Amino acid sequence: MNRTKITIAVRATTSAMILGVASQAGAFELNPGTIDAELYGYARLNAVYDIDEDIGISTQAGSFGEVNTGDDEDNEVTGHFDADAVQTRIGMKVETEQGAKIVVEGDFRGNGGGDLRLRHGYGEYKGVLLGQTWSNFNSFVGNTSVLDFDALAGNAGLQGRVAQARYTTGPLSFSLEDGNKSILDANPVEDDRVGVKQSLPTLTARFEEKSGALSLSAAALLHQIEYDTGTEDDSAMGYAVFGAARFDLSSTVTLQGAITYSDGANAYLYRSGENFGAEDAYLNGGDLETISGYGGTIGLGVQVGPGSVNAGIGWVTNDWDDAEDDLGAAAVANKHETNSNAMINYLWDPTENVTLGVEYGYFMVDEVDGDDGDASRILFAGQYNF
Repeated sequence: MNRTKITIAVRATTSAMILGVASQAGAFELNPGTIDAELYGYARLNAVYDIDEDIGISTQAGSFGEVNTGDDEDNEVTGHFDADAVQTRIGMKVETEQGAKIVVEGDFRGNGGGDLRLRHGYGEYKGVLLGQTWSNFNSFVGNTSVLDFDALAGNAGLQGRVAQARYTTGPLSFSLEDGNKSILDANPVEDDRVGVKQSLPTLTARFEEKSGALSLSAAALLHQIEYDTGTEDDSAMGYAVFGAARFDLSSTVTLQGAITYSDGANAYLYRSGENFGAEDAYLNGGDLETISGYGGTIGLGVQVGPGSVNAGIGWVTNDWDDAEDDLGAAAVANKHETNSNAMINYLWDPTENVTLGVEYGYFMVDEVDGDDGDASRILFAGQYNF
């Protein structure tokens, strides 16, 4: 993305501020300094034609939760067009003379589309970051360039933003983060709530480095899953790991991919549930039992003419066998056992700061009870950057 950089020189000096305290006068001076401020963003249209069934949500991203399965596939209404501009984004990055960096960024995907939401809001100084930004259990190294905003199932880590405290030194970074977790209760008492509790932050560690044509990233995560209803409580530990890589086969061809494993941290297994994270654990009587899963992606990018062709496949699988044995088949029958999707696109820049693209996407869902379903779609996007 091309951005216009605006340098703002701040020369603010206060010669004297008089404080009337018992006829005493005091003065202080605000030292002048310089900040660099970068205003950036884009306006974007996403337009989609859903061939089989309407599976689009805000930004016209395809949703696994909207794919019909089993008998519902027989009642599909084919051919749906929709479009929106809620991916439109604006942000500001400021760096002070002392080296502190502040970023505030938002888009209009809030509340399903149209409302401004905070994407990033953080400060960073000498490797210490405080605020909301991408989870440290996340990497874009192995991601294939796609137009669908929610991208491929199985991309590395959370692929989302959370409040956190992070320290980075060289290729290593460590964080304490606000957690993402959920629990399956086969017999909910009130509004599916089981008293999910967070006593401790999520702990992550990540390594990310580039050497010549090879880029690598690996991360680990540990968190506590806990519930407390006031009369019953239990806790368990969940963890997840991922590895991601990109290799430049030549100046025009790249190969990239990622693999993730989770046990009790499926919220961090990207797009493993009805659309995003699956449950981390289930309640068996009063005990918490963790649920495991794994996923991955592989993709290729090739420069062709004035643009590039990008193709990728992603998948995630959850192990519901123990939950099915303990809770009964009906409790997990409609749970997504495997989500998979594939995308191929052509992206090009007709002029500076303008990107256009067209993409074919295929989505497939396999449920625990054996039902499955699929859907195909064509997405067009036009983006004007500043």
